[in-house]
Amino acid sequence: MTNTIQPIFILPEDTKRATGKDAQRNNIMAAQAVAQTVRTTLGPKGMDKMLVDSLGDVIVTNDGVTILKEMQVEHPVAKMIVEVAKTQEDAVGDGTTTAVVLAGELLKKAEDLLDQNVHPTVLARGYRLAEKEAQRLLRLLGEPVALHDTALLRQIAITAMTGKGAEANREHLATLVVQAVQRIAEEHQGKIAVNLDHLKVEKRTGESAEQSSLIEGLVLDKERAHSSMPKVVEQAKIALLDAALEIKNTEIDARIQITDPGQLNAFLDQEEQSLRSMAERVQESGATALFCQRGIDDLAQHFLAKAGIFAVRRVKKSDMEKLALATGARMISNWKELSPADLGLAGRVREEKVGDEEMIFVEECRNPKAVTLLVRGGTEHIVEEIGRAVTDALGDVAVSVESGKVVGGAGAVEMELAKELRQYCRTLQGREQLAVQAFADAVEVIPRTLAENAGLDPIDILTKLRAAHDQGQRWAGVDVFRGEVMDAWAAGVIEPLKVKTQALSSATEVAEMILRIDDVILSKKEEPPKRMTPADELG
Repeated sequence: MTNTIQPIFILPEDTKRATGKDAQRNNIMAAQAVAQTVRTTLGPKGMDKMLVDSLGDVIVTNDGVTILKEMQVEHPVAKMIVEVAKTQEDAVGDGTTTAVVLAGELLKKAEDLLDQNVHPTVLARGYRLAEKEAQRLLRLLGEPVALHDTALLRQIAITAMTGKGAEANREHLATLVVQAVQRIAEEHQGKIAVNLDHLKVEKRTGESAEQSSLIEGLVLDKERAHSSMPKVVEQAKIALLDAALEIKNTEIDARIQITDPGQLNAFLDQEEQSLRSMAERVQESGATALFCQRGIDDLAQHFLAKAGIFAVRRVKKSDMEKLALATGARMISNWKELSPADLGLAGRVREEKVGDEEMIFVEECRNPKAVTLLVRGGTEHIVEEIGRAVTDALGDVAVSVESGKVVGGAGAVEMELAKELRQYCRTLQGREQLAVQAFADAVEVIPRTLAENAGLDPIDILTKLRAAHDQGQRWAGVDVFRGEVMDAWAAGVIEPLKVKTQALSSATEVAEMILRIDDVILSKKEEPPKRMTPADELG
């Protein structure tokens, strides 16, 4: 009699599991699928994607992180690649497509080595060595840039906007972007810090992008509290109030009992007097424009209007903070405390109709540490895409100024890295050498993709680029418009060093993590318990 071995089940029967080579291959395929989705958007000749959500809302963009966020990716490994784009966006604000394409290519090259029975941990170690050397090389390649290098900063902004919705007006927009960053930049102990939260990008349809402008102050999506208030206030003295100009309700439940009409009149007169004293206090402080974070009673509005004070109510907290930075006013939490010392200054405060909505302009501030970029565009989709391009450019200029280093774009820096890494891999022994070689080949995906997206022959371009770099032309990159090799630095195609260092580190880390996974266990989602009906209960 033979003993049959009973199979042992340790997982629920509806659990899906992939192990070993199958798991690795599936993961790599998922990562590559994400990379392929955004790959065609890279570079000046990159194409756009149209994303339509379940409600029918349309987004037309070639911004990598926007595409990946809106795609609602399901595969767990694909989600890890989307995280790379989000990290890149948070850290730098640009280079999301580069990071994702690089991660996809690192895994593609790794797959070839896995097929040759190179162990995943050896691969991961080799990639780590290559990334460390690449970071060292990048720091050596970086050229210095300072806050006052306006011409160089403009070229960085133009490079960021090339190939995006803002390309037609990139010269004008780049000037605005550089001015905005120079305005809000602050120096501490020799280091420059740029807080982009102090810069507001306001998007409005109805005009061409040429009409975009930089307001030396703030633009609020609000209107005056009362129609009889002045529309324009010159040389405005600004008060910021974080308190309501209204009659307070009692904290505890209280009942007021009135026995004759005289008492009612006295009660109403008292309320009116309280509101009048609030308006008088604002007037006595010398304020000609009042921005209130909370409500303003109708009667208080009337008194303020009679005094010729321009008032805006229910202003967002973030806008109040920016107003304080722009005008130098101090935020006050009690109207009784308002004094002339708390007021800020603005050359002009006005209400103007922009498109079909009223907006408040607080402009011509003397030394504003918060400014507004008013971006215009013909239609909603266009203005949204121009806004995304401008945000990328702002991120690039800000990070260039903060890190103080920039490199040539157009695939030049990647070709130089690939050349140096191939030399570095000759100094290694063992199988890590293969991984470093694969890393060097993977980095070339950026110039290759730039050439492919421009309809050029990638093999011809890469061959010419390699020859140019071997001759010591370290900024030799792809000229996608003429189909030739060009000096990226001389052509003004310049990118922040941080874009490259961050993309490399994020892409390498996620590739290493994915390579080390050899078992994927997918548990079935638990269904919510079925609700019992009266019929079920009765059986």
